[in-house]
Amino acid sequence: METLTLQDLSLFLQPRPADGHKGTFGHALLIAGAWGMAGASILAGRACLRSGVGKLTIHLPRCNNDVVQTSVPEAIVSHDVMGAAVFSTPVDPGGYSGIGIGPGLGCGEETLEALQRELSLLLELEAPAPLVLDADALNLLARHAELWDEIPMETILTPHLGEFSRLTGLPLSALAQDEALLTAEARKLAERHGVVLAVKGHPTRIFWPDGFAVCCPWGNSGMATAGSGDVLTGIITGLLAQGYAPRAAACLGVSLHAMAGDLAAEELGEHSVIASDLIAYLPKAWRKLTQPREPQP
Repeated sequence: METLTLQDLSLFLQPRPADGHKGTFGHALLIAGAWGMAGASILAGRACLRSGVGKLTIHLPRCNNDVVQTSVPEAIVSHDVMGAAVFSTPVDPGGYSGIGIGPGLGCGEETLEALQRELSLLLELEAPAPLVLDADALNLLARHAELWDEIPMETILTPHLGEFSRLTGLPLSALAQDEALLTAEARKLAERHGVVLAVKGHPTRIFWPDGFAVCCPWGNSGMATAGSGDVLTGIITGLLAQGYAPRAAACLGVSLHAMAGDLAAEELGEHSVIASDLIAYLPKAWRKLTQPREPQP
């Protein structure tokens, strides 16, 4: 498995035109946050905006309106028509250039039905927006295998090891202790379903549908904190919305997330890093990634 370098990542970067406007940089949709989980919407939303996206809509149950409108004033809020506390009404996916589903979503029957319909609506489009699934979207996928047939090709999945265990049915202890097993199963899953798979950890490993795999050399134990995955979902969603291909968005998103974690830990110490810190240090991670470098000999 190859290791990503700054030089590798620079090949993925798109130019950011000086005369661009918010329409130039895409419109992202995040479907996140049930009752008691508004923080997932906030973290993913703020990270998405820091990724460079032009516009963001967050779809959420009405109970979370006030806290999200206050905490993420730059975002548009779309209210779930039927669900006061959970995701139960799918969103028309037309008009969005990148979509993220899952953080803090819940796993109830209403949410399962809404997720199924959301995926179906995406597949009905001639050119559906690229998609990233995380957290409870993955937990629902693990419990309801029929959802695999509804997932568009090149969808990005971002499971941590526990979620990956549920997706594969393999014991968590075996995956944690056997690197070869984890790699083989992740490759198999990505190839079988045509998805881009980022198995979060240290290191995070990214598997493409064609069997290619890379690992991210950045990151630290301070990132093992609640909400860290929501931040990654937001970053990747924003990159997809800006027009990055799923494979590039996964590699760039994972790397920016990890670089921000290293910058936060360097100043705050690994014990004290929280998910919000990753967002705060994301601008410095972008600068590290985009600063001019001497060409490699």
